[in-house]
Formats: sequence, structure tokens, C-alpha cells
Amino acid sequence: MSETSYMEQELHSQPETWRQAAQIGAAAGPLPKAGQRVAVIGCGTSWFMAQSYAALRESAGLGVTDPFAASEAFLGGDRGYDAVVAITRSGTTTEVLRVLDAVKGRIPTVTILGDPETPAVALSDETVELPFADEKSVVQTRFATTALTLLRAHLGEDVARAVTDAEEALAATVDKEWVDAEQFSFLGTGWTFGLANEAALKMREASQSWTESYPAMEYRHGPISIAAPGRVTWLFGEAPEGLEADVVRTGAHFVRHARDPLAELVLVQRVALERARARGLDPDNPRSLTRSVTLEAPAAS
Repeated sequence: MSETSYMEQELHSQPETWRQAAQIGAAAGPLPKAGQRVAVIGCGTSWFMAQSYAALRESAGLGVTDPFAASEAFLGGDRGYDAVVAITRSGTTTEVLRVLDAVKGRIPTVTILGDPETPAVALSDETVELPFADEKSVVQTRFATTALTLLRAHLGEDVARAVTDAEEALAATVDKEWVDAEQFSFLGTGWTFGLANEAALKMREASQSWTESYPAMEYRHGPISIAAPGRVTWLFGEAPEGLEADVVRTGAHFVRHARDPLAELVLVQRVALERARARGLDPDNPRSLTRSVTLEAPAAS
């Protein structure tokens, strides 16, 4: 494995790609307007970004917003959606393309994508293209966070602090305890639950690590039984009362930082990279994974 991987280069570029995305998101564009009922879809990492966006938009009072894995999207007419937002780095993911095709002419669609030379463009009514955030590594880092930064800016958030915090996260120390840990549980509340899901996925993809993710308030309803010395419970965002003390009593290491939660995800990306290196793995080409999942069409009967 080369000393500098694509994953490393791409995750370190995030402050700059976030700045560019924030400018696009703050401008008038095709993303949903306040009051619209929205379904937002994606696969894998993009689905987790959809979860975070949906929680942010709805909690801001901007309209009903439902996140779906593209393969499980319920978009029948009785749900009354005014728009579908699709998030796809490659623009070639089969499940996303199927949804775009199925709702074409019935529900307006806008797709956020990294590669504008892909089938998703023709199937979408509108697109928001982020080619500067596209990636060579199979493991997504900057496209996902840049897409969410775009969406946060479109919701009216000032993401300047997130950018500054991301720069700090890129310079922060990666503790040896995190690199050596046996197991990770990632927790979040509201919009940060999507980030917790993504953090767990990043660890699994890049370093074949044993990771889990839960809503923070659900952790004490069973999953805390996995916490033990040599394991890490990592929280994004605000800590529910008493949770840290409960984790510490198990002997597990509790991690929570005050930085913007999306910037905290950047630190986790770095931990995943260092764990991959420590295990002699190539984070750009994880086992059994490809850049995009494209399914064969069923054979004609």
C-alpha cells in the first residue's frame, strides 16, 4: 500500500470542498423549498447523509422530510411528496436509478452527484453537481460530507464553524487507544444519528473493524452490554444525561468532543485510515466492495 492513499488525500481536502459546497447551497437553486414534502434517498453512505438531512430539515420546521434507502423507498401517490432528493456519488447506483425512473413525470426529482457524466443526470429533472468532491477511493469521505454541507447551507445554516472544526480535526492527535481498540459503538441523536451510522460504516469498510451504531438514548436499552475495557463508545453531539458515567463504569473508553459533529466524522475517517494501515489493509480498495453497486437486469422470460 502506498504511503499516501487516495482516501487520505480526499479526506484532507474536505475543508475546501465544504467551502465550495456552502456557496452553492446558499444560492438559489433546485433543492426543495420550505414547506415542500420531501423524500430523500441514497444507498450506503449516501443513505446515512439522507438521514441527517431529513432530521435537520424537519427539525428546522421546513417540511416533512423522509429518508429512505433507495431499495426500500415508499413513494406512492398517497404519501403526497412534492420532491425527491437523490444523493449518489457515482450516478450509476442501480437502486437509485430505478427510483428516479419510477417517479419520472410523477414527482419532481433533484439529484446531488459527484460525476455529471452518468445515467442519473438524464433520469433527474434537476441536478446539483459536485465534481470537485468526487473521489477515486472506493471508501467515501469528502463526497458524503460535502453533499451534507451543501444541504446544511441550503437550510440556512452558517457552516463556517464546521469548516474551522474540520481543519482542527485534521490536525488532532489520533489516539493509539482508538487504533488498537477491539470494538467501537457510535451514537448520535437527531441529525447526528446518521453520522453515527456513517462512522460505523467507515470503520467497517476501511479497516474491517467490529463496529455498531445506535441512537444515543437507545444505547442503554441493551447495546451497552457490549461495552468493556479495550472498546470505545463514541458519541456525536450532545450527551444524554448520565450516559458517559454509565459507559465509564463498564470500563469502555467514552469519546465525545465539542466540535461540529460533521467535523467529528472527519476525525473518525482518520481513525479508520490509521486502523487500516495498522492492519496492512488498502483503504482505497476494501474487501468485496466496488465504487458503485450496479445490478444486472433480470433475464427476459
